[in-house]
Amino acid sequence: MAAGDQVAKFWLDPVELQSSKRLRAHEITQLCRLVERHQAEFLEAWHAYFAS
Repeated sequence: MAAGDQVAKFWLDPVELQSSKRLRAHEITQLCRLVERHQAEFLEAWHAYFAS
């Protein structure tokens, strides 16, 4: 497995795992908590980027 083969995609509102590849359950749990913790920041950045 090459570096970068691990992927997780989350929906932001509500936070929900959409898909993942080559990640263990505990890694997905940690990522979900991280996304939940920074949800507002991610959404703000998303809207700022796509509003222009």
